[in-house]
Amino acid sequence: QVQLVESGGGLVQPGGSLRLSCAASGRTFSSYAMGWFRQAPGKEREFVAGIGWSGCTIWYADYVDSVKGRFTISRDNAKNTVYLQMNSLKPEDTAVYYCATGLKSCSVVLKEVRDYDYWGQGTQVTVSP
Repeated sequence: QVQLVESGGGLVQPGGSLRLSCAASGRTFSSYAMGWFRQAPGKEREFVAGIGWSGCTIWYADYVDSVKGRFTISRDNAKNTVYLQMNSLKPEDTAVYYCATGLKSCSVVLKEVRDYDYWGQGTQVTVSP
C-alpha cells in the first residue's frame, strides 16, 4: 500500500521559513517524479514545485513563478523522503500543502494534478503576523 505522509507545517510570520517533509512508503520512489501542490480556501489545487528526470539520467526541479528563489524542493532517496524548504514566506503562501508521486517512472517534472496518482493528507501552512 502506497502512503505519503507530510509534516512540518505550522504558523509562521511573514519572512519566516518552514521545511516540509513527505515520507513515502509502499513504492521505491527514487525513479518517480514527485511534486508539491497547495490549496488555499476557495481555490483550486495548484502546482508549487516538482522534481523529475531529464532523459532518465539527471534530476531537475521546477517551480511556479511565485515561489522561484524562495522555495527549494529536494529528495533523499535513501530515506524515501521529499522536502520543500520554504523561505521568505508571504501571507499568500498560506494553504494546505500536499505532496504527490507521479503516475510513471522516469518522467519530467509534472505540473498537473491529473499526472499524479498518490497524494498525502496535506499539512497546513499559515503565514500571518
